[in-house]
Amino acid sequence: MEIKILGPGCPKCKVMYSQVQKVLKKLSIENVQVIKVEDIQEIAKYNILNTPALLIDGKVKISGRIGSTNEIMKLLSDY
Repeated sequence: MEIKILGPGCPKCKVMYSQVQKVLKKLSIENVQVIKVEDIQEIAKYNILNTPALLIDGKVKISGRIGSTNEIMKLLSDY
């Protein structure tokens, strides 16, 4: 599983990254690559208009808002 957090490094993006880390720890999921994508040109390749965005295995799961811990937990437990 590969997780990407898209955003220019704003506070919301940092919260989203933190939420994902907490959920991974809570679910005891290891060996997952979490990548922060802060380059605007790279973000544009995903057709994301609003950040932060959460991608799991290349698929946009959340965009334009911070996902709740419960929402992220559900998304990750589906994998």
